[in-house]
Amino acid sequence: MKNNVISILFVCHGNICRSTMAEYVMKDMVKKKGIEDKFYIDSAATSTDEIGNGVHHGTRKKLQEVGVPVGNHRAVQITKSDYDKYDYIIGMDGQNLRNMHRMLPDDRDGKISLLLDFTDTPRDIADPWFTGDFDATYDDVIKGCTALLERILKRE
Repeated sequence: MKNNVISILFVCHGNICRSTMAEYVMKDMVKKKGIEDKFYIDSAATSTDEIGNGVHHGTRKKLQEVGVPVGNHRAVQITKSDYDKYDYIIGMDGQNLRNMHRMLPDDRDGKISLLLDFTDTPRDIADPWFTGDFDATYDDVIKGCTALLERILKRE
């Protein structure tokens, strides 16, 4: 935690579906609690597939449907410097986790994990790019973000 700000980076394959959904859900959660000034939240990709592209229309539609504000995030790739910049680096599935450990090989501080690892049911969050099921992804993201925020607030 730098300057009393907790920094979270959500990561998925392309940074247009799951990680951006988690980014905006978590931003909304901390804003509703009145603690958004204590957090810096962003998202990134492990791949270069979608670099520069905006939030997937399915993610945007789902978040608008549930009243979560969606910004104009553009996909970026995770970098080695992100390790020192963030307190939590949170992937969505096992493939993301493997890629994150490959890209950030020295997880000396144990910052890298999966979002649902913070819940009672750790598992992968399915990629709606392939499943088309943004509702299921949203449900998992809500569970994971809720559990992550509870964990963080207990530590503070």
